[in-house]
Amino acid sequence: MGVEVHQRERFSLELSEASSLGQGLRIVRLIVDREKRGRGLLGVSQLAAELAMDQGRVSRLTQELCELAILERVERGPFRAGPAFFQLGASLNVGWIGQAKSELELFVAEFGLRARLSVRDGVRVILLRTSSNDGALGSFVKPGMVTPVWCTGSGRALLWDHKATEVEELLQGVDFIGVGGPRAAHSVPEVCELMEQDRPRGFIRAAEEFEHGVHELAVPVRDPAGRVTAALAVLGGSAAFDVRCEEIAGALHTAAQRLSVVGSDGGGVS
Repeated sequence: MGVEVHQRERFSLELSEASSLGQGLRIVRLIVDREKRGRGLLGVSQLAAELAMDQGRVSRLTQELCELAILERVERGPFRAGPAFFQLGASLNVGWIGQAKSELELFVAEFGLRARLSVRDGVRVILLRTSSNDGALGSFVKPGMVTPVWCTGSGRALLWDHKATEVEELLQGVDFIGVGGPRAAHSVPEVCELMEQDRPRGFIRAAEEFEHGVHELAVPVRDPAGRVTAALAVLGGSAAFDVRCEEIAGALHTAAQRLSVVGSDGGGVS
């Protein structure tokens, strides 16, 4: 019983952290977007109103972001991007993460599909980069957003090397009910069954697992030591994959291999 309570508390904490991360990123995104567009900067009450968030919550999150130097403000004035934000932005343009930008755009040009690069943090998948075609399916998710590991193509690609026992340990305490799309897994055995279906063909095909009408092909990206470090995925309707599924999967594997080679040359983010 004590173990079960600990597991529930651990997952509740992870969900809370995910919520805080998501809200913090929304704040940063709004502030940076207004700076880029030359619009007036905002204080706590204005941010809360724009984002429909509790003012006390915004106050706490902006204080934490300022302590991390991701945001800054002068004499309790409006917020703007801080030095750590720009350092982070610069780091995303070197090594394999920087190379990923051009790789994602290749899928736009060749297949007209939305492409993503993601990494895993526990049971959460964090989107690092996304392609530029905002009109394509799945475009509502923006960089920095968090999605579940068990019901997304990217998430399941990140679990590619996990044994069933490791998947079970990772997902202990997860509440599957009400999460994901109409064909999402609702238990650990269902997640493992989907993985076993996909492994023989060498890539993940997630059909409406996270969003109604959206299909996803995904492959793992490995570091020079062969460990899965990221997932490369494309999204579209079923028709896009029914005809060119193997071709698209081959292109994903090729792109993932190119990113691995960039990583072996010493590039990357520390």
